[in-house]
Amino acid sequence: MVYRPVRYEQMMKAAEAYDCRARRMFGGMAIYTGPKMFAFLYESEIGLKLAPPDLAEALSLPGAEPLRPDPEAEPMREYVRMPADILDNFECFQNWVMRSANYVRNRMH
Repeated sequence: MVYRPVRYEQMMKAAEAYDCRARRMFGGMAIYTGPKMFAFLYESEIGLKLAPPDLAEALSLPGAEPLRPDPEAEPMREYVRMPADILDNFECFQNWVMRSANYVRNRMH
């Protein structure tokens, strides 16, 4: 059976403009644009990798916190676990996905 996090379809739809692919990793699923990972899904959570200004803005959202798929491990650097109210608003979520994907794509050059 193929592992698919709860919000996989939502993530792939929000990121369809970025030619994304998914790969299982660390008990969750990593989402890539080109060779760079920009999102991590586990259970019903989505973490996005964000540029420092966007990271600070995201962490100020109620319910957001550094992404830590394993409670015993350090948080994933530059990743924010997006709060449910963002995930449940597709347009808002898609905006955050765009910021994340563009951040890693711009760092590829």
